[in-house]
Amino acid sequence: MKVKAELKYLRIAPRKTRLVADLIKRKKTEEAQVILDFAVKKGARPILKLLNSAIASAKNNFQMDPDNLYISKITVNEGPKYKRWRPRARGSAFPIQKKTSHITIILEEIVKGKKAKKTKKEEVKEEIKEAVSEKPKFKPELEKPKPKVEKGLRRIFRRKSF
Repeated sequence: MKVKAELKYLRIAPRKTRLVADLIKRKKTEEAQVILDFAVKKGARPILKLLNSAIASAKNNFQMDPDNLYISKITVNEGPKYKRWRPRARGSAFPIQKKTSHITIILEEIVKGKKAKKTKKEEVKEEIKEAVSEKPKFKPELEKPKPKVEKGLRRIFRRKSF
């Protein structure tokens, strides 16, 4: 069961709000609340209120356990722009766009005991990781030992002096 909550016309630019939204993507609701409590960004407080609203609606409307929920999807879309003008030199005007954003959170229950099948892409990625993790073996006779340089000689030929 999916629970959807929306916040529209937030007076913070979507680019700034996405920074906060990316912090809590695919996290459990309790963990997301803690992250948003301590986030310094301005967009953290409205997203926290929206998350609390989604949790409350899941609990009251769908009788879901709040401890068993996670954020399956969070999107931040661009809302309408408020157009304003700033006076500039010689009677001209400079346009200002005050951007707004629409935020949507979708919560889902954590399903235990169900394992998802691996896709072909994931299998190929695992094979590549295994192939890359194996280090190439070098023959000991091909490796040349480094010549030892005395410490005094290195210091003589430095250009900079302190």
